[in-house]
Amino acid sequence: MKQLQPVYFALDFPSGEEALAFLDENGLDGIPVKVGMELFYREGAGMIKALKERNHSIFLDLKLHDIPVTVERAMRNLAWLGVDVVNVHAQGGAEMMRSAVRGLEDGREERPVLLAVTMLTSSDQQMMEEELLLREQLADVVRHYTELAKNSGVDGVVCSVHEAALVKDIEMLALTPGIRLEGGQSHDQKRVATPEVARLKGSDSIVVGRAIRDSENPLDTYNKIREAFSNEITHS
Repeated sequence: MKQLQPVYFALDFPSGEEALAFLDENGLDGIPVKVGMELFYREGAGMIKALKERNHSIFLDLKLHDIPVTVERAMRNLAWLGVDVVNVHAQGGAEMMRSAVRGLEDGREERPVLLAVTMLTSSDQQMMEEELLLREQLADVVRHYTELAKNSGVDGVVCSVHEAALVKDIEMLALTPGIRLEGGQSHDQKRVATPEVARLKGSDSIVVGRAIRDSENPLDTYNKIREAFSNEITHS
């Protein structure tokens, strides 16, 4: 079965220069990282190459959502970048997700882990009903998308901590963003949790950004988060 790293640090920086400088200045050598749209759309493949040269495991978080043939071709290209994890929106449907799998398998002998985004952690029940016209309960929507992803050959899903247990019942990987330390602000995310709660709920992997980036000692914070989530003793 495919595996995820326990903790990915979200490189939410305006430029590659700032992201790499932050990693260097804070001793975050070789830690697993998430590269999202902001950074990738500015720096492109060069950012991935620079991170790979520094031995970082990379989750490329682009959340592809398009017609199946476009997603298949895009995934074929992303696989050649050598990243470890990629994702699509489950709302794109089963055919699109199957096409994503085909694209990844065409791109490399050992393909990246493929995740399907269920509902963004910035969404809640009210938003679903009033803006997306989804009348089902949020948990039921996540369950349906997870089952659809599994039947399409996807390895796991991106969900909030609050849906992680139901994802594990379906025997899929659960990567959970929206992680905050005790007392931390939620900012633009509505369904958040601490690393300890994520572990107890069954998350396989968590994504942490602001809590590490904005701390006085990012390396110490990263180590504490990893220890709290995975029950491992880490050292600065």
